[in-house]
Amino acid sequence: METKNMEAQAVLTPEELLAHWQGHRRLTRRTIEAFPDDKLFTYSVGGMRPFGELALEMLHMAEPGLKGIVTRKWEKYGDSHKDATPTTKKDLLAQWDKTTEAIDKLWPQIPEGRFQEIDKAFGQWEGPIYWNMMYFIDNEIHHRAQGYVYLRSLGITPPPFWER
Repeated sequence: METKNMEAQAVLTPEELLAHWQGHRRLTRRTIEAFPDDKLFTYSVGGMRPFGELALEMLHMAEPGLKGIVTRKWEKYGDSHKDATPTTKKDLLAQWDKTTEAIDKLWPQIPEGRFQEIDKAFGQWEGPIYWNMMYFIDNEIHHRAQGYVYLRSLGITPPPFWER
């Protein structure tokens, strides 16, 4: 087997990573919309948290995580939304949209080379910034999948996962 000495190449540009993440966020938003108002914060299966709570976890990571990446100053996980916790689908979607806009504004402020730096996100998760970004996205996908299980158990077809 022949090996070649190749220069390191990025798999994704920062702009492509943002587009990937925002695609997942659009899909998660449609998942929130699919829930009946009376089930979003109350319905669960097998002792898992209701989807409204899972969506709040995603909000606790998204904008505050990106602020930490940009500024290198991390607040404690969960502190960012503790005074504005939505309790209705309408309020959750409004906060989701506000966070989406903030992500788009913060993203271009990520310092060059930052994705390769080691940092401790929220004082808890130490690793390269690209790893933390992937964790934020993976966490959203994982919890959205739980939402899909809830929707199906309620007899509701979730949005197609490939339409991001």
